[in-house]
Amino acid sequence: MTNPIADPLVEVTDTDALSDLAVLDASPSGVAVVTINRPDKKNAFNAEVIAALAQHFETLRDADGVRIVFLRGAGGAFSAGADLDWMKSAATFTKDENREDAIALADMLLALRELPQFTVALVEGPAFGGGAGLVAACDYAVAAKDAKFAFSEVKLGLVAATISPHVVAAIGPRRAKSLFVTGRMFDADFAEKIGLVDEVVASAADLDDAMERLATEIMACAPGAVATSKTLVDDVTGVPMDEELLEMTARLIADQRLSDEGQEGVTAFLEKRKPGWAL
Repeated sequence: MTNPIADPLVEVTDTDALSDLAVLDASPSGVAVVTINRPDKKNAFNAEVIAALAQHFETLRDADGVRIVFLRGAGGAFSAGADLDWMKSAATFTKDENREDAIALADMLLALRELPQFTVALVEGPAFGGGAGLVAACDYAVAAKDAKFAFSEVKLGLVAATISPHVVAAIGPRRAKSLFVTGRMFDADFAEKIGLVDEVVASAADLDDAMERLATEIMACAPGAVATSKTLVDDVTGVPMDEELLEMTARLIADQRLSDEGQEGVTAFLEKRKPGWAL
């Protein structure tokens, strides 16, 4: 199979200055990488970083040629959470201004979660607060052995409010409660144990190997079926297993069998060839 990330990544140019704070690169084969680009601040969030990420996720939502999205930080850090200067400014905001500020972060995380492509966090260094929330909002996460995580908001008299839906969905309410309440730091192995991370690699250099492997794996899958499968998980989670749910899932597979992808996939299998979407 062709290496899907062998093609050079080309920066998706944007005249907006926000593009400097989070860079979107894409390859012709369909691999996209979003890089938080404040290495001097350990890629800490502020309003502009949030806006830049939201802008890129909006672009990716409608990017039909993109099959997988990687999210990482520049300079050896994933994201150290909220920027201190931003936090100082927020302390002077009105209640309405603080709400608008928080809504921007919540909307950005939701945009990441709802991307139709398979999303993967590549974590090295710190992933604190909102940075850990980004990890939870992705479909999959790979962490270097020395990565560190924390939901340390309580130590500042705050709470992990906007990231909580994604974190609780990833690790469950009991783990989330203990980590939110203590604010303790934990390592990559513990993050894997609780489900925040899916795999741990020996070093940051191995993240590139994981990226190549996952990109190759996803390129064998039908992009429309990938998007539908992501939505399916959300649609059945927490729903009673009754006749309505059974009807919904039966209708979905019936529709998929008659879709262009379903027809091509089955035909390719019977003809012992690769389907049209496989690289």
